[in-house]
Amino acid sequence: MTTAFNRVWTQLTLVEMEEQRLKDERPAEELMEVKVDVQSEDVNSTHSDTRPLINVRDPKGVNNSLKVTFEDVIAEPPSVRSFDKVWLWSHALFEVSRLWIYRLISLLLAVPVSLAAGILFAVLSFLHIWLIMPCVQLLLINMHWVQTVWGSLLNILISPLFTSIGKCCGQITIHLAKDEDR
Repeated sequence: MTTAFNRVWTQLTLVEMEEQRLKDERPAEELMEVKVDVQSEDVNSTHSDTRPLINVRDPKGVNNSLKVTFEDVIAEPPSVRSFDKVWLWSHALFEVSRLWIYRLISLLLAVPVSLAAGILFAVLSFLHIWLIMPCVQLLLINMHWVQTVWGSLLNILISPLFTSIGKCCGQITIHLAKDEDR
C-alpha cells in the first residue's frame, strides 16, 4: 500500500509540475483533465482502508434485479404506437425522474438507513458471538447424557419395531394386470 501511495504521490507531483509549465501556454479559462493511475502491487488489497470505492458500488452483484430501463417497463407493440415526440419525451422523463428521485431519496435517507443497518448488524453480531454461541456450546456440553439415552432408546425400542414391520411388509408384492374383457 505504501508503494502505491508513493507512486500516486509522484504522479500527482509530476502532474502539478506539468500543469504549472502549461499554465503560460493556455488561456486562463481552459480546464485541464488530470488522470491518476493507481496500481497496487498488493494482490489482497481492497482499497477500502481509507475511502470507499466510488465507481464499483455493487461489486458482488447484489442488486442485479434493479437494472431496469425504460424498455423493460414500457413497450409499444408495432400495431399501436404513440407519436414519436411523445415516446422520446416519455423515455427522457422516465430516466430523469428515476435518477433524480432516487438521488433525492438517497440524499435524505441513505445515511440514517445505513446507520440503522449498521447498528442492527452490530447488535445481531454481538448477540450471536456473546449470547447464542455460548448457550449452544453450553447445551452441547451438558446434553451429552441426553444423546446417550436417546440413542439407547432408539436402539432398544424403536429400531426393532420398525425392523419387524419392514420384514413383514417386505414380503408383500403387488402385480398389476390388464383386464382384456373390457
